[in-house]
Formats: sequence, C-alpha cells, structure tokens
Amino acid sequence: MKNTSKDNVSENKRNDTRKNIKLNRLPYHVAIIMDGNGRWAQEKGFSRSEGHRAGMESLRSSVEFCLDLGIRILSVFAFSTENWKRPQEEINTLMGLLYEYIQKELDQLHKEQVQIRAIGRLGELQPLAQYEINRAHKLTANNKKLILNIALNYGGRTEIVDATRRIAQLAVDGQIDPQQISEESIQKYLYTSDLPDPDLLIRPAGELRISNYLLWQIAYTEFYHTSVYWPDFDKEEFLKALLSYQCRERRFGGL
Repeated sequence: MKNTSKDNVSENKRNDTRKNIKLNRLPYHVAIIMDGNGRWAQEKGFSRSEGHRAGMESLRSSVEFCLDLGIRILSVFAFSTENWKRPQEEINTLMGLLYEYIQKELDQLHKEQVQIRAIGRLGELQPLAQYEINRAHKLTANNKKLILNIALNYGGRTEIVDATRRIAQLAVDGQIDPQQISEESIQKYLYTSDLPDPDLLIRPAGELRISNYLLWQIAYTEFYHTSVYWPDFDKEEFLKALLSYQCRERRFGGL
C-alpha cells in the first residue's frame, strides 16, 4: 500500500485550509473552464490525449469535492463551438473520453444523486455522443444532490443567438409583443433557463479571458484565475478558489 509522507503533508495542508471555509458562505453554483490539458501534457512530454485524460481525473475530483461540501451546481466547459477547428484526432479523443466518462461514472454518479445535464448545440454532436448524453440525463433526471452541467458544442454567443431566434419567431407568430421583451424573456430561452447564474467562475491555466463561456450568465459572477493547469487542479486548489470567493463582498451593482 502506497502512502508517502508527501501525501500526508498534502492532506494535512488541505485539512488546515478547509478549517477556514465557511460552509454557510459557499457558492451555490460554480462554473469552471477546464483549460490547460494540452500545455500540461506538452510540458511533461506526453501526448495531448494523455493531457485530456488527466483532465478527466480532475473533473472526477471536482465532482467529489462539490458533493462533499454541498455545492449544488457544477458547470464545466468541456467542448466549445470553436473546438471543431482542432485536429480530427484530438476531437475524436475528446468525444471518446466523454463516452468513457459516462460509461464508467454514470452508475456511481446516479448512486450519489448527481443529475447530469448538457448544454450547447447538442444536435450537432456525433450520434453516439447524443445517445450517451440522453441516457445519462434520463437516468439521473430526478437526482437532487448535485447538478453536473456539461457544456458541449457550446458557445456563449451561439446560446444568445439561439435564444434570440426563438423569441423572434414568437414575435413573428404574434405570440409575443416585441415591446414586452425583457431580460427575463431572454433568460427564459437560454440553455440554462432553469438554473441560477454562477456565483463563482474558475479559470485555470493562467488565462485571463472567459473564452465565450456563459456570457449572459456571468454578469455578476465572481472570477478566480490560477496559473495551475486543469490536470493539476486538485481539491487543494479548489479550496483556494473557495477561500478567495469568501473574501469577496458581492454587491450586484449596489452599495
């Protein structure tokens, strides 16, 4: 059985950090841009595929941590509308990892009361991907402990365009008065229409941009940036993000 002193030190450090967490001030909804898999792999001399596989382990760890702390919604950016520009081999790897994750984790996620959702232009995904997503959603639809919201073939601008098209068609059909269109009207037709906006957005890998993710929803979201690549984003790093969030004063435009 492997149990090094380094592992013990890391666990003790995490326990010490966790003591400072205020459980009554946790974010209800955390969004994460899972970035840095390729650079992590390149720096270690691995293939990009190995980097993406390591990133799946970080997702597994983050889901476990949210369940442990009682965070209710975890939204993760897995594949963007722009990611189709990547080499076909890498796209196939990413889709394969999606199948693998669902097939390996679905029963356990269901047992732990995780509800699996997906947002984006899902109809443009490969048929097998659509099948696995639908299967996971149907099985877990009534679970209440954590919503795992996976953004696939997703773009924030695309989401707003799709919502606008639906509202425009309603106006053409005479079902809505254009003068009555409000923020609430638009929210109703977003992919996330029945979810509250994220409280915290975590961006790993040192990037200081939002990469077309949840553009409408993050108007008042708190941002946390870290230089740590996604495959190295463990529970200790998640704790750092939560501690940073709990030091913020959220005013939503007020005093």
